[in-house]
Amino acid sequence: MAQPLPVAGANVQVNLTGLSRNDYRGAPSTLCQGCGHNSIASQIIAACYDMNIVPENVVKFSGIGCSSKSPTYFLGRSFGFNSLHGRMPSIATGALFADRTVKGISVSGDGDSANIGIGQFKHMMRRNANMLYIIENNGVYGLTKGQFSATADIGLTLKKQGTNEYTPIDICEEALIANASFVARSFAGNPKQVKELLKAALSHKGIAVIDIISPCVTFNNQDDHLHSYAWGKDHEQPLQEISYVPPREEIMLQADMQDGDIVEVALHDGSLIRLKAIDPGYDATSKLAALTMLEKAREENLLVTGLIYIDEKKPDMIAMHDLSDRPLNRMTESDLRPARETIAKINDLMF
Repeated sequence: MAQPLPVAGANVQVNLTGLSRNDYRGAPSTLCQGCGHNSIASQIIAACYDMNIVPENVVKFSGIGCSSKSPTYFLGRSFGFNSLHGRMPSIATGALFADRTVKGISVSGDGDSANIGIGQFKHMMRRNANMLYIIENNGVYGLTKGQFSATADIGLTLKKQGTNEYTPIDICEEALIANASFVARSFAGNPKQVKELLKAALSHKGIAVIDIISPCVTFNNQDDHLHSYAWGKDHEQPLQEISYVPPREEIMLQADMQDGDIVEVALHDGSLIRLKAIDPGYDATSKLAALTMLEKAREENLLVTGLIYIDEKKPDMIAMHDLSDRPLNRMTESDLRPARETIAKINDLMF
C-alpha cells in the first residue's frame, strides 16, 4: 500500500524531497492579468513539485520579452540567467556543457526564438542539449507595444500595426527539421495537458521543445485570430490524451490491455509517457508523420496539440562529446591543462 506523503509544520504537505509547493514558487508576477504565461508558470511549479525535482538542481534561462520574465515567477531557489535578445541558446549551451549534473529549463518567446534568435534556436536543436525549451507563443512582441512576430498569422490586423502580410513560421516544424528529439505543442488554456507534457519533457534526455500558444490579453486579443484564447478553445484538436507515469518497478499488472487502447513510450530515466490516441494511428516516433500532420493541420486551420515527435535513441550533447562524469566546472586548472608530453606530440604532428 502506498504510504502518505510526509507533512511539515501545520499540515503543509511536502513531496518526497521534503519540499512544499511553496518552495517551487517565485516572485509575484508583473505580467498582465489573464496572461497565458502566468498559467504556464503555475504548471511548471506543479510539475516540478509532483516530480520531486530539487530546485537547486535546475538552471533557468531566458532571453528578452514578456516570456523571458517568466522564470522569475517559478523556482525561486534555482539559479537563472536572463540573457540578450535571441541569445539564450548560447548561454544555455555553455552552462549545460560545463555542468552536466543540472537540468536546464528555458523560457523564450516567439519574438525571441523565431525572429532574432531563429539561428541560435536551430543550432540548439541539433546539439540536443539536456534542456526543456518552452516557447510562450502569442504572435506579437507584447513587451514593446504589440508588433507582429514571425509566428503571427497572415492577415492578422491590429489597430496600431496594420495587417501582417507574411506567412508565419511554425516553431514545431522548425524544431523537427533541425532534428530536435522531443517536440510538442500545447495551449495555455489547457493546463492539464501542459502539465503532463512538461513532466514528460523534464524526463527526456536531450532537447525537449514545447510550443505553447499563450494568448496576449493586451495586444493580440481578437477572438478570430490564431493566438487568441477563444480561437484556441474552439479549434484545439488533441493528438492524444496524455498522462505522465513516473519511474516504477518492473512488476506490472497482469491484466491484458486491448490492442490500440494505450501506447506507452519509455523515456530515458525509466519513466513512461502514456498516450491514448484521439487521432487513430498517429505515430509520434515518425518524423515524416509529424511533418505531414503539421502541414495538414495548417491547411485545415487547426490547433493540433500533444506530443508531436519523440526520438529516444538520439544521443544528447554530453554523450556526443563523451564528457567525463565529473562536470567541467568542478575541474581545476591542473585537470584541464594537457601534459607537456601531450603538447609536444601535438606540436610534432603540426610542424
